[in-house]
Amino acid sequence: MSKVALLINLGSPRSPGVKDVKEYLGEFLMDDHVIDVPKIPRWLLVKGIILNVRPKKSAEAYKSIWWDEGSPLIALSERLVKKVREYSDYETFLAMRYAAPSILNTLNEIHDKHPGLDELYVVPLYPHFAMSSYESVVDRVKQLVEEHYPGLKLMFKKPWFDEKSYINILTKSISEVLPKDHHLLFSYHGIPVRHLRKSDPTSCHCYAVDDCCNVVSVAHGTCYKHQTTKTTALVVKGLGLKDGEYSTSYQSRLGRDPWIEPYTAERLEQFPGEGKDKLAIVCPAFVSDCLETLEEINIEGREEFLSYGGTSFISIPCLNDRNDWAQLVADWINKGSL
Repeated sequence: MSKVALLINLGSPRSPGVKDVKEYLGEFLMDDHVIDVPKIPRWLLVKGIILNVRPKKSAEAYKSIWWDEGSPLIALSERLVKKVREYSDYETFLAMRYAAPSILNTLNEIHDKHPGLDELYVVPLYPHFAMSSYESVVDRVKQLVEEHYPGLKLMFKKPWFDEKSYINILTKSISEVLPKDHHLLFSYHGIPVRHLRKSDPTSCHCYAVDDCCNVVSVAHGTCYKHQTTKTTALVVKGLGLKDGEYSTSYQSRLGRDPWIEPYTAERLEQFPGEGKDKLAIVCPAFVSDCLETLEEINIEGREEFLSYGGTSFISIPCLNDRNDWAQLVADWINKGSL
């Protein structure tokens, strides 16, 4: 029996050109897991407003971080898959949730190479559950398989935000870079508060119970904020940090709706005034460096922090294609660790 695995990351424009960025943003923002409003209002918002103003600015941001070999996220994902193949018993493929290589084209490629395949192991490359990331990937893969390969059994790797092996690798990657005199900021990608409430199976825990992230509930299984809080706590313990030596914030806020707080941009302005003028930032919501880490944090965030009096700024790389990370992903696949 063929053993096949599929790793899926977010995706990237084909190029930093305005046309390709606009096409990418259109696919991304029309996903109802991302902008969770009815289709017609979503279409009017995305096609009528956002895609008329945002692609040019986003294209400039992509140009500032683009590599000779293309998109950093794509290149790093390809490097990771190449290493996973060396460690794994499974033939491993790569797809992106948006743009190329698309999930459907990759499923077709898998079918062409393994026409009798009856089981596919899928790893969404997101440590934490969020409807706009992990759930979007799972739902899209299920939809495409049901439409095109209905006999194919799917096995999904669950979010691994608190798995000991992952925490150990993340902790090690930070310790290799973090100076003892720098404040450590965990900057996670932000999501709207309404997404947390929609993902709450109880409909009465997230943002309804005092200190909800630390009160035991089945809601934690799909609560992005709880899971990011847990990751931070476990890494902090591994690093031996004390209160006041680290902080957590959330980046990439869009629109006027409430998002998870505190906001990274605001904290970058505040830290120097609090006596934290030496800062190191890690972004554990991402396993591959991308626009949000390379431009938003390491360029824009750096400039902002230094302009408010910061004296040292270190951006800690994502896990990318580290050997120990690639080995862990391969181990998950080999063991069928769901």
